[in-house]
Amino acid sequence: MLEDYSKYPELNRVPVINVPITGTNMSQCIHFLTDHIDELHGEYVCVSNAHTSVMAHDDPSYWTCQADSVMSVPDGKPLSIVGRKTIASMDRVTGPDLMREIFEISDQHGWSHYFYGNEQKNLDALRQSLQNNFPSLNIAGMEPSVFRPLTDDEKSELSNRIADSGADFAWIALGAPRQEVLMHELKGGPQPLMIGVGGAFNVLAGVVPEAPIWMQNLSLEWLYRLIQEPKRLFKRYLVTNTKFLFYQFTGAKRKEGK
Repeated sequence: MLEDYSKYPELNRVPVINVPITGTNMSQCIHFLTDHIDELHGEYVCVSNAHTSVMAHDDPSYWTCQADSVMSVPDGKPLSIVGRKTIASMDRVTGPDLMREIFEISDQHGWSHYFYGNEQKNLDALRQSLQNNFPSLNIAGMEPSVFRPLTDDEKSELSNRIADSGADFAWIALGAPRQEVLMHELKGGPQPLMIGVGGAFNVLAGVVPEAPIWMQNLSLEWLYRLIQEPKRLFKRYLVTNTKFLFYQFTGAKRKEGK
């Protein structure tokens, strides 16, 4: 059973392989964030795809991380294709494009941004890219990941550092499932709205090339990424894509439990 989002009636959820994905598109997502950003402190947004959906299907605790978000937007096109059967307007909300859209309007709203995750050299490249492409963007802080689980004290200190920066958005780039787990653990804290964007830092920094639009439109972004990093991604995509199709066409029930 999907969680009741009566506080935000516009945020309908669609079950995609039994994982609750928000039936939205880029325009609707931007409008929602613009209208509600001041009341979303301590909340988080998942940018979901086939890989995260399969993990959530297989792992009850990770399913909870996806379900407890204020939104789990359809980054992957397979999610929006499935969701459109229920909500016709549902469309992709990719991490890099969501960041660009928010950055474009940040100056007029007075928004500032905190970036957490990745490594320092890539954050330096990201800062330079943002300064070139969004010269008026207010960067409240940038902090690399420590690439290990944080202690409870470290999580609290991170939450407070982000809150103390005065940022309106906290962009979290640890990759799945680490970023969703961390955001779920920080939910309700003093920090601003957190959005988990995975590899989007590297895309915007120019460290990793972005798939051509025609490949994105044909749901072949995974293939482009596989060509770029075959050794790292071959097993992941082989298993994930096979499982996603199997779960979708068979209606296989997800694992239950805590």
